[in-house]
Amino acid sequence: MTGLAAAASQTSTGEAFQFWVLGTVAVIGALSTVLMKKAVHSALSLAGTMIVLAVFYLANGAYFLGVVQIVVYTGAIMMLFLFVVMLVGVTAADSLKETLKGQRWLAAGCGIGFGILLIAGIGNASLNSFNGLGTANAQHGGNVEGLASLIFTKYVFAFEITGALLITATVGAMVLTHRERTERAKTQRELSEARVRGTQLPPLPAPGVYARHNAVDIPGLLPDGTPSELTVMQTLRKRGQIRDVSNESLDRLKALEQRSEERLGRDNEDEEVAK
Repeated sequence: MTGLAAAASQTSTGEAFQFWVLGTVAVIGALSTVLMKKAVHSALSLAGTMIVLAVFYLANGAYFLGVVQIVVYTGAIMMLFLFVVMLVGVTAADSLKETLKGQRWLAAGCGIGFGILLIAGIGNASLNSFNGLGTANAQHGGNVEGLASLIFTKYVFAFEITGALLITATVGAMVLTHRERTERAKTQRELSEARVRGTQLPPLPAPGVYARHNAVDIPGLLPDGTPSELTVMQTLRKRGQIRDVSNESLDRLKALEQRSEERLGRDNEDEEVAK
């Protein structure tokens, strides 16, 4: 029995290598989450850190926690945060605006205090006695059963509070995004009649037409080389985020015509020489 406990408390070379490599990646990802200027990069760094934690769970035999970490947290929650950030369009300039006075110093103080508590807790941890995961799981018949027993007995109050907070956040998001309709929604027939009676009967031209580019911020060019205002949405136009490539396209068209004339001139000369 003593030999088994000693063997369980020892770390193999592969486990040590895995811990130091993945631990370094997790720490870098956590620091990048805080230090990155763009919110999208911070979300991706946090997703990478969560994946590394899932690998740690799987390596220690907690397969249920590892799968939940990847499927629920990394695959659902973090990707939802990432898509919301990409849709809302949070820029680096928005993160530099301090809406509450002194919040940066308060956050720094809280971070330093949490770091001191974490270091003190790790420093006072005792590693003389080792309770293996197999022993903990055997008390309830498995890893999933053991987690269920802890959640619904010892930590049931914290579990219920977490569920209430998530429900409150969901209801709050629905209330904030809900918009009351002030007028009756038009039917498909009414929309088609309004389209026929309007000035623009066919669909609007796609951006980048005749411009050798398919970006939404580049207006399409008409056959005479002038940009068409119908190809770019008004939101980008009001923001001033439109790139004008009409001059470049006209220059390329002139160069192509010149090369064509030179080519046709050479062909005519060759035909005259042949005659």
